[in-house]
Amino acid sequence: MRVQVTSFATMALIPSGLCLLAAAWGGVWVWLAVLYMGLVVAGLDLLLPSFEADVAEGAEFPGSDALLAVIAVVVPVLMALVVLAVGRLSLPEGAALILAAGFWLGQVAHPAAHELIHRADRRLFRLGVAVYGVLAMGHHASSHRLVHHVHVATPDDPATARSGQGFWRFLLRAEGEGFRKGLAVETALRARRAKGLHPFVIYAGMTLCAAGVALALGGWPGGTVWALLCLHTKLQIHLSDYVQHYGLHRRRLPDGRLEPVGPRHSWNGGQWLSGHMMLNAPRHSDHHAHPSRPYPALRLPGPADAPRLPLPLPLACTLALIPPLWRRVMRPHVARWRQFDEGVTGTNAAGVASVGNTMSEPS
Repeated sequence: MRVQVTSFATMALIPSGLCLLAAAWGGVWVWLAVLYMGLVVAGLDLLLPSFEADVAEGAEFPGSDALLAVIAVVVPVLMALVVLAVGRLSLPEGAALILAAGFWLGQVAHPAAHELIHRADRRLFRLGVAVYGVLAMGHHASSHRLVHHVHVATPDDPATARSGQGFWRFLLRAEGEGFRKGLAVETALRARRAKGLHPFVIYAGMTLCAAGVALALGGWPGGTVWALLCLHTKLQIHLSDYVQHYGLHRRRLPDGRLEPVGPRHSWNGGQWLSGHMMLNAPRHSDHHAHPSRPYPALRLPGPADAPRLPLPLPLACTLALIPPLWRRVMRPHVARWRQFDEGVTGTNAAGVASVGNTMSEPS
């Protein structure tokens, strides 16, 4: 059975179109882009019912990779247009344009690049790497696949936040340790068997090229705009990781190994609009269970089987910027899943040790 990805394309490309028009024409388009990304999507997420439906098992999606490629191509075009536009806009319009474009880069382009780096097709994989390289986040292509997916929901994962840990403290570890551990794994692979240029050299080269283009287009102001877009996108990437694994942990089995990654180790969301705009990124448990599964096929576990965020993912990420409020909202939800683990899986039973004591901080 072949299934079209029209709804994903529509929801992902509407905001990109608004951002492109804002960069090209300024004026009202800037404010429409900001309002759509910042308020319209969030408001409709709260009003529309949860979308629980899954596609039929074994369905094919002939246009899914083409949409990812289109989004990837839009990334450098949009960034170049924003670099050129900010110098001729008023300060409020320029700031709003950077905000709107950054939202799209973090909430649409990042999920697309994330899908691409999980593709077996080397051309698609390299396209995803290129997107991250342009965004000065090339190391994410290594740290996400080789560190996060291996160590998720454990203290060894820089992208998993401890319960009670505020986002701003998490951010420093996630960025620094994510880079360091990704570099270490890639270097070890090259020492054992991998050949060719070190990926981190490629990432650095891509980022330097992108910075050079920004400087050529807009001088130092243009380079500053590019850097602000990269920082905004980087912030959202780490916010997404922070929210989607906050306070969750895997247990040690009697043989000393960690339990396999399961539905309980990721927070999920069932909103239709932001879910389609973000290419089903909120269906995060199924992605960790099946990393190569294409985004239209990702399944949403029931609320009794996997944690659900109390807010849509974009709103949850916004709330996480205020750690005391975030902790207050999330505390009962984290506690519920810890009690569930202890009651249903018997973490106090002989031979089963929880790693929760190393995955939490005073809240």
